[in-house]
Amino acid sequence: QVQLVESGGDLVQPGGSLRLSCAASGSAFSTYALGWYRQAPGKQRELVATITSAASTNYADSVRGRFTISRDNAKNTVDLQMNSLKPEDTAVYYCRAQKFLLNFWGQGTQVTVSS
Repeated sequence: QVQLVESGGDLVQPGGSLRLSCAASGSAFSTYALGWYRQAPGKQRELVATITSAASTNYADSVRGRFTISRDNAKNTVDLQMNSLKPEDTAVYYCRAQKFLLNFWGQGTQVTVSS
């Protein structure tokens, strides 16, 4: 019902900033909870940030204060602004849309933080 495409991943130096975007195609986008997750090689996929249909947000402790999630229901997009990036932020970042038992994932975009 929802297809998601992430973009914006890049190589960035520690302390730098990056903005990821996720564009959705489908119906009822505004009713889905949205989230950004990441997975580093050899590690489990983990929550980065979520935003509900009511626009309440939640962040992993490791990114709180540095990352900001936002959604634009008119454009069917969810963004992740990442500031003060650290090498440990290096991962493939995935966009997710969720509502009850419905769950959709994007293909992922690579973020590499290195000098």
